Amino acid sequence: MRERQVVLDTETTGLDPGQGHRVIEIGCIELRNR
Repeated sequence: MRERQVVLDTETTGLDPGQGHRVIEIGCIELRNR
């Protein structure tokens, strides 16, 4: 059986957008046939 997964990673400056925290980096990779 073929399997495909996508792993997503985010980096932020904090958890509260109301205080100006932002997402500063987004990365992803695709894993196939693992």
